[in-house]
Amino acid sequence: QVQLVESGGGSVQAGGSLRLSCAASGRTFSSYAMGWFRQAPGKEREFVAAIWSGGSTYYAYSVKGRFTISRDNAKNTVYLQMNSLKPEDTAVYYCAADPRPEMVLSSESNYWGQGTQVTVSS
Repeated sequence: QVQLVESGGGSVQAGGSLRLSCAASGRTFSSYAMGWFRQAPGKEREFVAAIWSGGSTYYAYSVKGRFTISRDNAKNTVYLQMNSLKPEDTAVYYCAADPRPEMVLSSESNYWGQGTQVTVSS
C-alpha cells in the first residue's frame, strides 16, 4: 500500500512559479513510476509529467520547457517545479504512483493523492 500526500499548491500571478511536492509512504518508492496530473473545472483529468524509477522524464506538450519533474528517493518525494505559470495552468494537481510505468501514462495508476489546488491569475 502506498499513500501519497501533495503539498505546495497556492495562488500566484501569471509568470510566477510554484513547486509541488508529493510525499509517498512505503519502502518501495524508488521502484515506482511517478506522475503528475491535473484537472481543471469542467474538464477531464490530464497528464502533466512523469518520471520513471531510472530517472527518465516525460512531459505534456503544454508544459514542456516550463515544468520540471524530479524525485528524491531518499526522501520518498517527487516534485513538480512549475515556472512561467499561465492562467490555463489553474487546476487541482494530483500525484500518482504505480510500479508499472504504462499505468501512470494511461492515467490508470493504482495510487493517487488527494490533490492540491493551483490558481494562476492574469
